[in-house]
Amino acid sequence: MTDRTSIRIDKWLWHARFVKTRSLAAKLCQGGKLRLNGEHISKSHQALRPGDVLTFPLGPHIRVVKIVALGERRGPAAEAKTLYEDLAPPERRRGASEPRPAKLSREPGSGRPTKSERRAIDRLMNR
Repeated sequence: MTDRTSIRIDKWLWHARFVKTRSLAAKLCQGGKLRLNGEHISKSHQALRPGDVLTFPLGPHIRVVKIVALGERRGPAAEAKTLYEDLAPPERRRGASEPRPAKLSREPGSGRPTKSERRAIDRLMNR
């Protein structure tokens, strides 16, 4: 085992399983939306150390993670979760105990909704 003190951001994002490939991690870094300790980062070779705070968009959520470990390899998801501490977890998804919204249905064989019906549906759904 090597005793490293830092690792590239793109490699760490890949090890921690936030992205599928290192090239996607590099694109995320070059997009300019990644922050390391509050500073904008646009280079994927930026050094990352334990204790740093990384902020980046991932899907519809903004992820804020504190680096706990650097990692030696891209292992299973359980091992990847030990590399970081999630400071702002994404909103909880709807569970089984929460009620589902009412499902809109149309009469079978009635075809596609007309423009006025579509607008009525949009008003009903508050879109």
